[in-house]
Amino acid sequence: MDFRVMSYNIHKCVGGLDRRHDPARVAEAIAACAPDILLLQEAQSRDEEAGCRSQVDILAERLNYRHRAYFPNVPRRRGRYGNAILSRWPILETQHIDLTIPPKKRRSVVHARLRLRSPSGRGRTLHVYNLHLGLSGVERGLQLRRFLASHPFAGLHARAPVVLGGDFNDLWGTLGRRFLAPAGFRGPARAPFTVPAFAPLRALDSLYVRGDVRMLHLRRERRAAARRASDHLPIVAELSLA
Repeated sequence: MDFRVMSYNIHKCVGGLDRRHDPARVAEAIAACAPDILLLQEAQSRDEEAGCRSQVDILAERLNYRHRAYFPNVPRRRGRYGNAILSRWPILETQHIDLTIPPKKRRSVVHARLRLRSPSGRGRTLHVYNLHLGLSGVERGLQLRRFLASHPFAGLHARAPVVLGGDFNDLWGTLGRRFLAPAGFRGPARAPFTVPAFAPLRALDSLYVRGDVRMLHLRRERRAAARRASDHLPIVAELSLA
């Protein structure tokens, strides 16, 4: 069973170069890739320019995602922002895992247990984790250790299908090799450059799989809407579930 996952730091729907607030532009970038599962970082809980609604609700309605999990955890002057998982398939269970290392900014992982159904009618469970790590190397290492020890991840069977994606803030591209590969995760040999979106020089965003799910292909989305809509480019993975 093949499916598509996108991870996208939407920067509160503010463009990275022109600083223009435009949820429609973010929706256009997402729609061009048509992901089955969408991982969002920095989604604003109260968009005052869009009727004080959640940006997750705005995008989910525009793009027809019926199932969503959202945990805004970073306070701002107005509202909060955080991570979300949007899905074409039912979300059976959600969890928020706090990764904050005081006195640093609040960071977290959102976990969703999904029930996927193939065209033949066969159902499979998929665990999806969406994270946003801190800015310092020591902080990121501590956060990944906390994630790997968290429930329910630490108790999952080695073959349980898991997708882990998000904004790793991985300036030097070492987190996968140091922390995730020893825990059974597989990912790109080198994550694509995604930041800044208009001229990418850093591979801050990535996606990994574990268990009975294979990564067929991973790329960054570089069409015009994606280059303008945020300060990050989205990454898109083609995956296959055994």
